[in-house]
Formats: sequence, C-alpha cells, structure tokens
Amino acid sequence: MTHAAEYTPPKVWTWERDSGGKFAGINRPIAGPTHDKALPVGKHPLQLYSLATPNGVKVTVMLEELLAAGHAGAEYDAWLINITEGDQFSSGFVSVNPNSKIPALMDHGTPTPTRVFESGAILLYLSEKFGGAFLPRHPGPRTEALSWLFWQMGSAPYLGGGFGHFYAYAPSRMQYPIDRFTMETKRQLDVLDKHLADHQYLAGDEYSIADIAVWPWYGALACGLLYDAGEFLSVQDYRHLIRWTQQIAERPAAQRGRKVNRTWGKPEDQLHERHDASDFELRTQDRLEAGKPA
Repeated sequence: MTHAAEYTPPKVWTWERDSGGKFAGINRPIAGPTHDKALPVGKHPLQLYSLATPNGVKVTVMLEELLAAGHAGAEYDAWLINITEGDQFSSGFVSVNPNSKIPALMDHGTPTPTRVFESGAILLYLSEKFGGAFLPRHPGPRTEALSWLFWQMGSAPYLGGGFGHFYAYAPSRMQYPIDRFTMETKRQLDVLDKHLADHQYLAGDEYSIADIAVWPWYGALACGLLYDAGEFLSVQDYRHLIRWTQQIAERPAAQRGRKVNRTWGKPEDQLHERHDASDFELRTQDRLEAGKPA
C-alpha cells in the first residue's frame, strides 16, 4: 500500500471554499437557503422535487408502482431539482426539506399540506397513505421489509459518500479511502447476494418498499452502471443479486420510474419532468417524430 503525504489536522477546522472535487461548488458546512425562489406546484396533490439519482429513483419507482397497482390518487408532478446548480438551496426547497437533499415531497391532499423528506420516509409515507401498499401485512415479512429498508438507509452512505466519492469524484485518488470503502461496499454486496440466494425478494416472496429502496443503488451497482465500477468491484460474482436486479428491471413501473427527472444518458431514458402519465407516451412520440426522414 502506498501512502500519501501525512496530513495533520489543524486544531480548529476552517472551510476552504476551493476544496476541489466535482461537488466542491455546492458543498458547505452550514444549512439554510442561499437564495429566494418558490417551488412550482402542479395540478396533482403529490408534488415531488427531485433528480434521478438513486435516492430520487426510489420515489418515482414507488409512485409508478402505485399507479400500476391501480392507486389513481398516486398521480404526481415531478419537478427537476438540479443539484449541481444549487436548486436544493432555494428558500422553497429548504422549506420542504431543511436538509437540502433530494428527494422531497409535498402532499397537498391532506388538511394541512404535509412535507416529507428522506427517501425512506417518503416510501413509508406513500405505502401507509395507500393502505399499506408494497409492505407485507403479516408481522414477520413486514418487519423483514422494514429491516431491509433501514439497512439501505444506513448502508448506502458508505457506498455513495464513501466509495462513490473517493473512487469517482475526489480531486485525486487515494488508496486508503478507496480500499476502505471498497471493502465495505463488497461486504454489502455479499450481504445482499447471500440473502437473495434463498429469497426471491428482500422480504421473501413479496415485492416491497425494501426492494424499491435497495434496487436503485445496489441494482445499478450490480449492473456496472453506478460509478462505472462494475469491473473494479467484480460485480459478476454476485449472481443472486444480479438475478434480483434483472427481475425488478423488467417491471414496467421500474422502467418508467428510473426515467423521471433524469437529465443524462440516452435521450430515450430521460424524462426531465413528469406531470402526467401521458408524458411517457409523448416523449416516445417525440423520439419517433425525430427519427422520421425530413
């Protein structure tokens, strides 16, 4: 193992704005808004403010699954929040999520509008709002689903802010943090793979909010799509996780959900904002029209 130059922390840490890295321009050690800007409000009671990062995809997949299951009240507007430009620090967004992280949800269908932040909390809120949808009713499987939901909320920061940051976004690659977080990431992949060897879904035979929470992170990683790290992590070794990943990827609602608020990748995989179910069809028609000869 190679060692970088020794760093001695100062007695009191001070913020250096030019700290390097992809997100240095928007990271800061203080909370609160940086500018005044109201959030738009569409025609549906459920208003989502998000971006198609793994945490954002959780919620759009959940909403699309609810609609596919016949819950008409789950119709929603999904507004794009560009985190690289600091949209999450607007006064309107901070009023919905004081932590300034996507996704954030406003439910205008309650007597007093209800704000919900943190992706796991949003999944649980939506499940309960729609009669326990995608959450097993029996205590054993229900508890299992909740355990895996909270496992994801506690584990993913090691994957995202740990491995992902030092492997893909840090201004320079350092062996110690990459080794440290790679070890933890592979341990997490192994946890999932061993569990899924004996279970169709995370809570057993029933697809649940646990799968919806874990799939955008670890499914994308298992497919080599997250951080372009598939080969580095030898994801092909986790065959049960890959089976589960592909099984969920075949669900039409999951396919639709991962497109919402996406601004990168293939054009056919992007739907910057979603305000009606027909937006998916219109986006398809746009592509068909673009492909026609002049």
